[in-house]
Amino acid sequence: MVAQLREMKLKEAAKKVEDGIEETLTYCDFPSEHWTRIRTNNVMERLNREIRRRTRVVGCFPDGNSALMLVCARLRHVAGTQWGNKKYMNMRHLESALEDASTAG
Repeated sequence: MVAQLREMKLKEAAKKVEDGIEETLTYCDFPSEHWTRIRTNNVMERLNREIRRRTRVVGCFPDGNSALMLVCARLRHVAGTQWGNKKYMNMRHLESALEDASTAG
């Protein structure tokens, strides 16, 4: 990828990719069952869509505190319901990987 970017005369882009490759692939250090959950941000995106939908209904807020109160009320609702308590990842995979690493070392 870096070589292709350099061939296309995109030196800065190639440098960014080369410098950030280790950070980008950090999710590979976790069990493969967790990869899609770590790579994506679906939970946050869903929450942001829900907040955006609620704020669009109101349209124009009288002040910033009104908007903040609406968002906080929605976040409190999510945290207190089943949606907020739902597990995003099965931690048993991670626990077994940690056990394997401790017995190997």
